[in-house]
Amino acid sequence: MPSPRRSARRAWAAAAALAAVTASSAVAVTVAAAPSQAATCAGYVGLTFDDGPTPGNTQNLLNALRSAGLRATMFNEGQNAQANPSLVQAEVNAGMWIGNHSWDHPHMTQLSTAQMTSQIQRTQQVIQQITGTAPRLFRPPYGETNSTLRSVEAQFGLTEIVWDVDSQDWNGASTAQIVQAVGRLTAGQVILMHDWPANTVAAIPQIAANLASRNLCAGMISPVTGGGGARAGPTPPPVSTPPTTPSTSGPPPTGSTCRVTSSVNAWNNGLTNNLTITNTGSAAVTNWRLTFTLPSGQRIISGWNASYNPTSGQVTATNAGYNATIAPGASTTIGYQATHTGNTAAPTNFALNGVSCATG
Repeated sequence: MPSPRRSARRAWAAAAALAAVTASSAVAVTVAAAPSQAATCAGYVGLTFDDGPTPGNTQNLLNALRSAGLRATMFNEGQNAQANPSLVQAEVNAGMWIGNHSWDHPHMTQLSTAQMTSQIQRTQQVIQQITGTAPRLFRPPYGETNSTLRSVEAQFGLTEIVWDVDSQDWNGASTAQIVQAVGRLTAGQVILMHDWPANTVAAIPQIAANLASRNLCAGMISPVTGGGGARAGPTPPPVSTPPTTPSTSGPPPTGSTCRVTSSVNAWNNGLTNNLTITNTGSAAVTNWRLTFTLPSGQRIISGWNASYNPTSGQVTATNAGYNATIAPGASTTIGYQATHTGNTAAPTNFALNGVSCATG
């Protein structure tokens, strides 16, 4: 449980945090259920738990979530992850997703750029060391954000996730009140809860029942890059299989061109890269495929907003369905995480549906 000082800071910051969420410009964030759930779901919501892992409570929370058949995103503090690596691994083993919640929960907007970077980087590194995968999502403490913080997040390939509904569990909400808050969730939205309150653990069975009664499934918040505070949007679930309709695919129309920019962030033996594909031509590009050459020693281990095959050498990134069309003058951003053996260069030889693209 947090210290009295932490609780007091939360209380006075809550109103400002909620105002920030309301005022922020929405970024499309897909909330998608596991494939086994998709057929029975009328929509998807994101359950999120901040501040963990917490000895004496995290395992209880995980047991409750697993018993209820729910999956959630755990926004962990770096200092807590470092002190409790077995609990972080338990979160992964229970099927949860891990996000970055800063190192020690400061007011990020009051920090220098270097301090912001340290807060995020140390947490990325410690979670990467424990789980083998660096987080893709970042939740700013108290929901406080600004353009400087978002620029730092972007350097690490992170998407900022705030929330649509606050359960108020941090403020002493009862189990019934937490369940009532979940009842306000609609498809595509995200709810704020915390890792440490006993009432939150007690609410899990009723949360599951509430969602089931409304044909909603708890799913994964997929990273989508962009500016502004990120909130859940109604974007359809990603399509993992490539488009198969040849009549609408193929090279960009005559006279069409493209540009691709890379944003590589590397650490130890891992890196993330966000690729922004811009259609600089005069006609839409549909059912796109982007080919590129991955530098020697790099291997893609996961990706977002596209599927990648193969995972080394000459790679083809295939659209995710919901981003299959790039209008004239528009851009779409995809990305991946890769391992490396020292070569952290950006990919080369980009081609969009067989047409070479400019870079930078």
